[in-house]
Amino acid sequence: QVQLVESGGGLVQAGGSLRLSCAASGSIFRIIAMGWYRQAPGKERELVAGITNAGTTNYADSVKGRFTISRDNAENTVYLQMNSLKPEDTAVYYCNANRLGTYYWGQGTQVTVSS
Repeated sequence: QVQLVESGGGLVQAGGSLRLSCAASGSIFRIIAMGWYRQAPGKERELVAGITNAGTTNYADSVKGRFTISRDNAENTVYLQMNSLKPEDTAVYYCNANRLGTYYWGQGTQVTVSS
């Protein structure tokens, strides 16, 4: 089992920044990729950004140039730096880990961007 704990959400004005953190524990060996997803009210959960063990990253088109995903392997932590936030970024953000095809989820952290 893998446990994921997110932190760093909150309320911010449009144009502001937040950094989300996701700390992984448990059977973290053989995690091949981690990522951040978000789900806004009435919408499906969507991928925001992902990062592999090799450091390869991918982003949703809507966040490219504004968000940056990174990982600290020594701390088993993944970060999502979010800049130039927009009201449409408002959602619950979830951390995800792919351990050899089994997916684990954190409890989610709320991000609210006011206009």
